[in-house]
Amino acid sequence: MSNVFRDLLRKVGSGTHTSESLTRIEAASATKMMLLGEATPAQIGAFMIAHRIKRPTGEELAGMLDGFDELGAKLEAVAFDRPVMVLGIPYDGRTRTAPISPITALLLASVGQPVVMHGGDRLPTKYGLPLVEVWQGLGVDWTGLPLHKTQKVFEETGIGFVYTPQHFPLTNRIWDYRDQLGKRPPFATMELIWCPYAGDSHIIAGYVHPPTEKMFQIALSLRGVTKFTTIKGLEGSCDLPRDRTAIIGLGDGLGIDDEGNVPIERLNINPREYGFTSQNTSLGTTEELVSEIQATLAGKPSEMMQSALWNGGFYLWRSGICPDIQTGIAKAEEIISRGSLTQKLQEISQRITAISKLTFQPA
Repeated sequence: MSNVFRDLLRKVGSGTHTSESLTRIEAASATKMMLLGEATPAQIGAFMIAHRIKRPTGEELAGMLDGFDELGAKLEAVAFDRPVMVLGIPYDGRTRTAPISPITALLLASVGQPVVMHGGDRLPTKYGLPLVEVWQGLGVDWTGLPLHKTQKVFEETGIGFVYTPQHFPLTNRIWDYRDQLGKRPPFATMELIWCPYAGDSHIIAGYVHPPTEKMFQIALSLRGVTKFTTIKGLEGSCDLPRDRTAIIGLGDGLGIDDEGNVPIERLNINPREYGFTSQNTSLGTTEELVSEIQATLAGKPSEMMQSALWNGGFYLWRSGICPDIQTGIAKAEEIISRGSLTQKLQEISQRITAISKLTFQPA
């Protein structure tokens, strides 16, 4: 038993009137003790439930990210022309709406905007469809690559996927507890703003509940992150919805507010004002989804194509490639129509196949 961890547990688990938030240093310490198994199973389970009931603070999330940075693996910095967009998407997957982010990633990479994604397999509490399975259905298997080979694919194609069971196996311990507890602990919130890339980045974080955005703002500001985007997206993802106004926060690091945080500029955009119908693409079977994505990459009109253009237009603008969203939508349509996304997908698949056969060690 860890007496140090017991003191941290006592601090967050003392009840409504007497519990206290952890400092950033304490949160980092607690995170590392859980990942390394220095705390007992009883302590870890109790901490996760107590922390969920108390609700995490932005400072605690910053400390948890510090712990991940110290123990976890990252893709190394690459001399790209643009900051890498890191898409923070719930690890427990999708159950209702089709994920659009793989199409978005291919679109961005095809015009020189590098993208990093991260996640694992079907995980609690939803056990929804994870991105890694979508990529596998498209002929891109990230699961067998060690990190240094993923790095090589990333450098050559502009897309990288940090597959945590392979690249950060210490997190597997946490998933067991999440399954047994049946509730999403604060780790599930922190993962959305984790950046497994060591270079200049632009964090894109999806969320569901409005208070989460404020926690993101505080945590990222404490860690010196000035370029980020928050999106109240589909099932907490970075995918813009079409059935409602997209609520977006823009952190551009142009100054510091009175609370010492990077200010968030609010952007509310209605898809109907850009000519899109108010209907998200529903999630069917994995096979149906893969078929729909392949058809979209080939330029076939569909509801998914509408979602791809809506998201593509926004991200092309947000990355600075296009001057406004409307221009971005037109650009996305042009890129898709000339087959660039299909070519990029084939390029990634071919590079993974070739690099996986190479025998080399990281420098």
